[in-house]
Amino acid sequence: MQSKAINVKEYLEEIPEERKQAFLKLRQTIVTTIPKGFVEQMSYGMIGYIVPHSIYPNGYHCDSKLPLPFVNIASQKNFIAIYHMGIYANPKLLQWLISEYPKYSNQKLDIGKSCIRFKKFNHIPFDLIAELMQKMSVADWINCYESQIKKSK
Repeated sequence: MQSKAINVKEYLEEIPEERKQAFLKLRQTIVTTIPKGFVEQMSYGMIGYIVPHSIYPNGYHCDSKLPLPFVNIASQKNFIAIYHMGIYANPKLLQWLISEYPKYSNQKLDIGKSCIRFKKFNHIPFDLIAELMQKMSVADWINCYESQIKKSK
């Protein structure tokens, strides 16, 4: 469910009232904990946190005109989602998340390759997400991307 919003403010205005508080808290958690260098912008119809071309001029291998994506958050039809490229590219980080999740939530972890889905908005483990955001710096993400994703394409 991609939004047609052209900026973050517009995207936030589109969020249904019943999930707005949780989504705003999720965004605030990310904004206050993500390492310096990542930039918030619209990306793929969602709110994205990217590595700008000024830091990584090569851009994303799928389309070098696009900056390197790292994390996206979205209000989807049936859930709030975090798309975290680090858990997709780094098996150790994924295992960390899987092992830590039960310490923060009694809900079953609903996860895909890079997607963490939250169907119950009052059960989002914000403290765990804050820790997850701090696990990779911009330099860590670029190194991981180049060694795990870009080399295989």
